[in-house]
Amino acid sequence: MTAATHSSLFPQVPDSADAVLDGLDPEQREVATALHGPVCVLAGAGTGKTRAITHRIAYGVRAGILQPASVLAVTFTNRAAGEMRGRLRQLGAGGVQARTFHSAALRQLQYFWPKVVGGELPRLLERKIQLVAEAAARCRIRLDRNELRDVTSEIEWAKVTQTVPADYPAAVAKSHRDAPRDPAEISQVYGMYEQLKRDRSVIDFEDVLLLTVGILQDRHDIADQIRRQYHHFVVDEYQDVSPLQQRLLDLWLGDRDSLCVVGDASQTIYSFTGATPDHLLNFRTRHPDATMVKLVRDYRSTPQVVHLANGLLSQARGRAAEHRLELISQREAGPEPAYTEYADEPAEAEGIARRIRDLIAAGVPAGEIAVLYRINAQSEVYEQALADAGVPYQLRGAERFFDRPEVREAGVALRGAARAGGNDSLLDDAEGLPAQVRAVLSTKGWTTEPPAGSGAVRDRWESLAALVRLAEDYVRVKPEATLADLVAELDERAAAQHAPTVQGVTLASLHSAKGLEWDAVFLVGLTEGMMPITYAKTDEQVEEERRLLYVGVTRARLHLSLSWALSRSPGGRASRRPTRFLNGMRPGSAAPGARAAAGGAGGIDRGSGGRRKRRGPVLCRVCGKTLTDAGEMKLMRCEDCPSDMDEALYERLREWRSEQAKELGQPAYCVFTDKTLMAIAEAVPGSEGELAGISGVGGRKLERFGVDVLTICAGQEVGGEDEED
Repeated sequence: MTAATHSSLFPQVPDSADAVLDGLDPEQREVATALHGPVCVLAGAGTGKTRAITHRIAYGVRAGILQPASVLAVTFTNRAAGEMRGRLRQLGAGGVQARTFHSAALRQLQYFWPKVVGGELPRLLERKIQLVAEAAARCRIRLDRNELRDVTSEIEWAKVTQTVPADYPAAVAKSHRDAPRDPAEISQVYGMYEQLKRDRSVIDFEDVLLLTVGILQDRHDIADQIRRQYHHFVVDEYQDVSPLQQRLLDLWLGDRDSLCVVGDASQTIYSFTGATPDHLLNFRTRHPDATMVKLVRDYRSTPQVVHLANGLLSQARGRAAEHRLELISQREAGPEPAYTEYADEPAEAEGIARRIRDLIAAGVPAGEIAVLYRINAQSEVYEQALADAGVPYQLRGAERFFDRPEVREAGVALRGAARAGGNDSLLDDAEGLPAQVRAVLSTKGWTTEPPAGSGAVRDRWESLAALVRLAEDYVRVKPEATLADLVAELDERAAAQHAPTVQGVTLASLHSAKGLEWDAVFLVGLTEGMMPITYAKTDEQVEEERRLLYVGVTRARLHLSLSWALSRSPGGRASRRPTRFLNGMRPGSAAPGARAAAGGAGGIDRGSGGRRKRRGPVLCRVCGKTLTDAGEMKLMRCEDCPSDMDEALYERLREWRSEQAKELGQPAYCVFTDKTLMAIAEAVPGSEGELAGISGVGGRKLERFGVDVLTICAGQEVGGEDEED
C-alpha cells in the first residue's frame, strides 16, 4: 500500500513541464526544480519523498533539461523500483531507468563481461544457503537450520562491507558485531564457499556488485562509456547504502556531481546487512555546495500518530538522532493510539483478530489493515487467530503479483479472449469490460463470493479478484476501453511491477513493512526482549530497535494499536514488561529517568486474563536450551531433540482434524497446525487445564474442539466407546 493508492489509478498525464509541478508543496517543489549540482533531500516518513523525486525527474525530462536515457534512478527493492517506474510513466517520463542497485549492476555486467573477460557471464546463484551448507560440511562444521541462515547472512555482510574471508574475524571485532558462531569458523566456511563458487563457475548477488566495481576500477574505457550514457543519478533510501554500493555509485559518477540523494537517518533499520546512514549524514561534508531540502509535512498520518512518532524519536540518542526530523501532520485529527495489555500471546492474537473483524465490519477494507511484528516466527499465532475469525490475510514476502502462476494464467486467458473478440462464446452474454473480465476469469477460479477459510485456494481467488477490481477501476476512467486495452495496460504494469491491491489483512515483520502504509496498523508483541530484541546489546543496536518501532508507528494513517502480552502461554507467569520505548507515552508510564507513575497503566485496555504459572525463559524439556523459535516453543523442545510423541495418537488426531476441516470447509491448519497436534501428542493432556496450557490451543479452540481432543487422548472414539473395552 502506497500513497498512490488513494489517488486515481489512471491519472491524466500532465500536459506540460509546469503542470508536473502542480500539487507539490513548497519544499517538494524546491526538490523538483533543483536540477543542477548535488542535492540532498532529508525526507521524513509520509512526507512524499517518492512523489518529490519522481516529479523532479519528470520535470527535468519534460522541460528538456534531462534526457530520459541519461537518468539512472536506483533504490533497494524491486517493489520500490517498480513503483518509481509506474509513477514516471504516469508523469510522461517513460524511458528513465529506475532499478535496484543489483539489477543496474547486473545489466552492465552482462553487457561488458564478454568484452572484458570473454565468454558468457557465470551463472547467477539464486539461493546461496545450499552452497553455504555444503561449504560448512566440507569444513566439518555442523550448522543447524537457524545457524545456517545466520552464517549465510554473515557472508553477505562481509561481502557488502568488502571484507575477505581472512579478514572477517578482525572486522567482526572492530565493528562489535555479535557473530552467530566462532568468527574463525565462519571465516573458514566463507572461504570454502568462495572456493566452491569458483570451482562451479557461479556468482552470487554480492558478486554482481563486486565484479562491476572491479571492472569499472580496472577498465577506465568502460567506466567512461557508462558515464557517457548516464549523466544524472538519483538514489532513494540513501540511508540504507552499504560501503560497496557507495563505491559503485562513486564509480558511476566519476568526477561529476549531478547527484540527488533522498533519505531519513531515523529510518536506518538494516545495519545488520551492512547499511549505514553515514553517507547520508556526511553528504554535506563531501559536497559542501550541495542543495539541502527537508521534507517534514506528513501527509500520511494523523496528528495523534505523528505525535507518538515524534515522541519516540525525542528519546533517541546517537548521531542519527541528532539529525531527526520533527514531523508535522497535514491531516485532520483522528483517534488516539490504543494501548492494550493481554495475559498471554494467544489472548493477544485473538483480541487483535476481534478488533480487525470490527474494523472490517465498520468499513475498513481488509487490504488496508496490517499486523506487524518483530520476527517472522510471531506470525503463526496471528494466522491461526485470523483464520478462526474468518478474516482473510496475506503474508508479506510472497512472490510479486505479476509473477504469481494464477496471474500469469489469467493474463494468457484475457489475451486469448481479446484476440478472439466476438468469436469467443464466453463473452456472448457479457456486456461491458468488467463483465467480460469476470466471464474469462470464472474459468480460472474466480467466483462472485470468496472461498471459505484461507490458504492457497483463497490466495488464488484474491489474486483474480484484484484483476476484476482493476478492470472496474479502469473502465470508470476509460468508459470506451476494450479487453485489448486492458490487456495492454496489464502488460505495462507487469513490466513496471505496478501491482493492484490484493484484499486481505497483511501479516509482516517490521523490517518488511518499510516503505508501505495502511489505514490501520497493529503493532504486536511489544515487550522487553522482543522490542528491543534480546540480542540488541550495544547502545547503537538498541537505538536501531527504537528506529524500527518508529518505522512501524509511521506505517499507520489513521488507526494505530500497540499491544503486548504478559506471558507467552496461557497460565504462564506475568513476568514480561512492555517495551521501554513507550515509557512516558503509554498511559500510566513514566518517562525515562523519572519515577514510575502510581496507579498502574491508566488508559491501557486489558485483554482477557488467565492463571499465571512460572517465570523465566522457555527451556527445552530435553536438553535445557533456551528456545526462541515459535514452533520449538510450541513443542517445548528443540527441533533436533528426540521426541517422545505418541505416533499412533498423532495419526488419530490428524485423521480427526481432516474430518473437522472438511465439515468446516477450511484448510486443516485452521483447526490445529501440525506443530500443535505434535505438542498434544507429546503432552497427552488429561484435562482442559492441561490442554489449554499447550500453545496454539486458545479459548475458542478449547471450547470448540476440547472435548473431542481429550476424548482422543484418552484412547476413546469421538462419540463412541473406549477402544480398550
